[in-house]
Amino acid sequence: MALTTNKSVLDWIEEKIQLVKPDQIVWIDGSKEQIDALKAEAEKTGEMIRLNEELLPDCLLHRTKPNDVARVEDRTLICTPTEEEAGPTNHWMEPSACYKMLYDIARDSYKGRTMYVIPYSMGPVGSNIAKIGVQLTDSPYVVINMHVMTRVGNKVLDILGDNGEFVPCIHSVGKPLENGAKDNGVWPCAPMEKKYIAQFPETREIWSFGSGYGGNAILGKKCLALRIASVQARDE
Repeated sequence: MALTTNKSVLDWIEEKIQLVKPDQIVWIDGSKEQIDALKAEAEKTGEMIRLNEELLPDCLLHRTKPNDVARVEDRTLICTPTEEEAGPTNHWMEPSACYKMLYDIARDSYKGRTMYVIPYSMGPVGSNIAKIGVQLTDSPYVVINMHVMTRVGNKVLDILGDNGEFVPCIHSVGKPLENGAKDNGVWPCAPMEKKYIAQFPETREIWSFGSGYGGNAILGKKCLALRIASVQARDE
């Protein structure tokens, strides 16, 4: 059940649902009960391992593949109308070409999986300089970490209201192994040729596919806070 009446948010989510075809949709409300249930489910499936409660209370271990790392700069794209706008230190791709590539990769990528809808605020909720994003993901790890690193849930949607602006973010960790199996104790990721982290400064969009690692998957981190926010700051 949608937790907002913001038409821009709902239309964007519906379009992505038709693209990625999730089995179910869960809106993240920000409650401790919901996050605790996700942690318990991640432990049950083996995606996360609870550490020593006496030494490290409420800490969970999540493993990614050795090749699923932060420094995939050649797979990280800034998609501006001209290459000059992307700057000399970034990898550029023409926006329409990148959209076509990403739509092909994303199509049906959530089949058999849950789509989590995470409304989040970068900065205190209600601050006049905080920025709101909505991230779609198929990764409980991402949900749990967004809950740690940002402010998430209904209170964000209350501030967003019916007409507020948001940064649309979509992520998928990659095609799961059959029957939810894991690969040598780590969660699967896509092969390198299908791993992309793309930012579209003009539309403020973030697309990330194929990686379950840190800031490649937790899109409020370097994708919004570094790349999109720098453009927002310039424009404002």
